[in-house]
Amino acid sequence: MNISVEISYYPLKDEFKAAVLDFIERIQNYPNLEISRNGMSTQIFGEYNDVMSILTKEIKKSFELPSSIFLLKIVNADLQ
Repeated sequence: MNISVEISYYPLKDEFKAAVLDFIERIQNYPNLEISRNGMSTQIFGEYNDVMSILTKEIKKSFELPSSIFLLKIVNADLQ
C-alpha cells in the first residue's frame, strides 16, 4: 500500500534551520521515497513499510536534539 505523509518539523531552538535542512537531506537520500518540499512542510510518498521505517529511524535521530516537535498527516493513498 502506498501512502502520503505531510510532515512539519519544529526544533525548539534559536538555530532551527540547520536541523530542518539536515532532516530533509537525510530523507532525500532514500531512493525509494518521493519527496516534495514547500515553505511549511515536506511531503513524502512511498510504500507504507518503507516510509514508516525510514521516518522512525530519522525522527529518532532528530530527537537527539532537545525539544523537537514533529507534526505528521498520514494518508493511505498516493496523493502525489
